[in-house]
Formats: sequence, structure tokens, C-alpha cells
Amino acid sequence: MTIAEQVATIAKNASQASITLARLSTNVKNEMLIKMADALVAGTDTLIAENAKDLEAGRDKRLSDAMLDRLMLDPKRINGMADALREVAALPDPVGEVTKMWKRPNGIMVGKMRIPLGVIGIVYESRPNVTADAAALCLKSGNAVVLRGGSEAIHSNLAIAAILQSVMKELGIPEAALSLIPFTEREGVLEMLKQEELIDLIIPRGGESLIRFVVENSRIPVIKHYKGVCHAFVDASADFDMATRIIINAKTQRPGVCNALETLLIHKEAAAAFVPQIARALGELQVELRGDAEFCKHAPAARPATEEDWGAEYLKLILACRIVENMDGAIDHINRYGSLHSEVIITSDYANAQRFIREVNSSCVLVHASTRFNDGGQLGLGAEIGISTTKLHSFGPMGLEDLTTTKFIVYGDGQIRE
Repeated sequence: MTIAEQVATIAKNASQASITLARLSTNVKNEMLIKMADALVAGTDTLIAENAKDLEAGRDKRLSDAMLDRLMLDPKRINGMADALREVAALPDPVGEVTKMWKRPNGIMVGKMRIPLGVIGIVYESRPNVTADAAALCLKSGNAVVLRGGSEAIHSNLAIAAILQSVMKELGIPEAALSLIPFTEREGVLEMLKQEELIDLIIPRGGESLIRFVVENSRIPVIKHYKGVCHAFVDASADFDMATRIIINAKTQRPGVCNALETLLIHKEAAAAFVPQIARALGELQVELRGDAEFCKHAPAARPATEEDWGAEYLKLILACRIVENMDGAIDHINRYGSLHSEVIITSDYANAQRFIREVNSSCVLVHASTRFNDGGQLGLGAEIGISTTKLHSFGPMGLEDLTTTKFIVYGDGQIRE
């Protein structure tokens, strides 16, 4: 069969398997995930052997040390994958939940019930643990999943998928409900993105170039976030010590992640007192500051910012800094340059805090807390499949509920429409 025919067959089988999966009880799904976790640990030697093939190929291709580290599996990381599956098993099952119910004047009861989306396609890069993480979230929410990992991790991904599928076979659950595109050619992704009759949603996980490629080529709805240009606004009435703690954490705890701080906005009335304080604190942590002219007046060591800096996702120890006239200036800047990810205000003015929450339309808006909290686990969702910066059909970290939709249910006692 051609690649196109193979992908179409995988999608068709996944679609058929999704019907069975949607009917599984919570207990069966949890048993499946716990057995999968145990099977991954039991298969540690196999996984490490297959991963070694990917690492060798990666070194031959001269992948960076950082990329090789993301690719590498060892017993600790395999145990981490297993623990993640157990955590998903412990989460509440959203399927079948009746989210609301109301009575109409004619006596019928109308409600909304959570149901699986159907078949979810995941396109991702590098890290093999995504194979297990994404599969677990999709399966627990009653969805079949079609996975397409990066070519650099093909042996690792195939080995992980095979172990998970062996558990499904043992329990009599259709293995096609967890499918992995088994070849590395880009044609495989392109054909996957054409299966709009069989795959209900695509979620890309990776860099901006991968996500743009998926969006530009998909006939299927795509949940995406291109980048995280996250802002902090220090208002005139801010507690400067609190602001310093929050900014340091948001910028330096893990600078290479999408919820790290990239731009600092400071009210002009706070600039003279606060800029030297924050510049000194960040300088001690080797953070490079790039500021507008007004910021640089108070922080002579900062580099002048360019227009490109305001929309940059650095993912390293660089921070763009700007002095703004007021709250309007901060919100206008965020609306122009932001990526709808995470924004925080530090202020002692309750009305300003409420206005910031109301008028800033990013996926997570915070008051007096680090942008690093825009994460499924930190927000109490449990595991997440990604962060969406599109408003349809989910916005922000996507947990199990976000992998479902709702249908209307109606109870009557013989009513007919007049």
C-alpha cells in the first residue's frame, strides 16, 4: 500500500475503534492505564535499547546536546512516564458528566452531557514521553488517538506504542484506538491532515514552525499555540519587592518554556524607583535586558530594544522592558504584541487588577502570581495535553474536560410539539 492508503486505513480503523472506546467504563479505562504504566516499567530494557538507535542516529545527524537530552530515555524517565499514566488514571473521568439541567415550561428536562470528541490526531516532536502522555489523556477521555511523532524518535515511539497496545489487546480493547503513524516521511503528516471525515481534531505539539506547517496544511480543526510572549505589568502602586520576586521567578525558573516571562511593562510613575531595583536583581542572575529609551535611562547597562524585541519569544535569559504611560498603555502593548498566552499585573489598586483581568483576553490572566502557573498541573487540571491560544474550542491549558464536547439530553413524559 502507498503511504496515503496506509494513513487512510489507520484513520478508518481508529474511527471505528473510537465507538468502542467511548463506551468503556471508568473502571476499565483506569485499569488499562495502570496496566500500561506497569508494562512500561517492565519494558525498560526494550525501551532503552530502541531509544539507543534514535540517539545514535541523532548524533550522526549532529543534533544539538539539548535535543539529544530531550530525546533520551533512561530508567528514571521511563518511571516518570509510568507515573504520569497513573496520575491520569487517578483523575476524575469527564465522560458522561451532566454539566447542567433545566426544566422548560412544558415540563421537559433539558441537560448537557460530556462526550468524547472521537478521534484526536497528535503531531509532535522529539520527546518520546509525549507518546505515552498524549495517549493516556486521549484514552481516559474516551477518545481514540492517532499519533505522529518526530522522525528523530521513531524507534522509541514505536516501542512505547507497542507496549501500550499490548495491554489493550490483553484487555480486549481495540488496539486501533491507539495508533502511531509508523513512517517518517513528511507525506505521512500531510495525509493524516487530510482525514477530515475520520479524525475530529488535530493537536500539534512542538515549535512554531511545526505548528504553522500543521495549520497551513490541515483540513481538520487545529488546536494551536504558536508561541508564548508573556507579559508582566508593574503598576504605579505595586509592591516592588513582590514584583521583583514574581518577575525573577517568571523569567529565570525555566526560561525555555512557553509560560516564561518575555516582556516587562512598568508604569512611568514607578520607573525611577523600580527600574534600578529590578535591573540589579536580574543582572545578578545574568538576564540580558533590552529596554526602550526611558527604561535605559534608569538602567544604563540595558541594551536598546528594537521593534522585533516586543514580539519576541526568547526562551532564554533575555527580557524586553518598556515604560508605559498608564494601564491603557500596558493593555494596548499586550493587545498589539502578545500571543494570548499569560499576562500578570502587580498592583495595590483593586480596581486596576479587576480591569486588567476583564480587558486582557489572554488564556490566563494573573494578579500577583508568576506566569509560570499557566500549566495544567498548577491550575488543578491534572495532566494537560497542551496550552491552546485559540478560543475554539478550548482556551488555555487543556485537561481531560477539554478533550470532550457536550451533547443535549432531553427527558420528557410524552410531550409533543404543538
